[in-house]
Amino acid sequence: MNTDQFKGKWVQFKGEVKKQWGKFTDDDLKQIEGDYDKFVGRIQERYGDKKEEVMRWADDWYTRQGQAQPGAQRREAQPPR
Repeated sequence: MNTDQFKGKWVQFKGEVKKQWGKFTDDDLKQIEGDYDKFVGRIQERYGDKKEEVMRWADDWYTRQGQAQPGAQRREAQPPR
């Protein structure tokens, strides 16, 4: 997930982050506010030994969001004209 993608999905993402990774506080989420670099920094602070696990979870979450969009797979399956 890149910086623009992260910022675009922030509203949905922050609720999931808090559910999955309980060490993130409301204050953490306010300070991150869609900034990927700040998110990575907070991961390091809160989950240093699990940083890679959290990053992998975030990427997997983002991938699942793309698959959940109505018609996304249908458009990809259509042959070019």
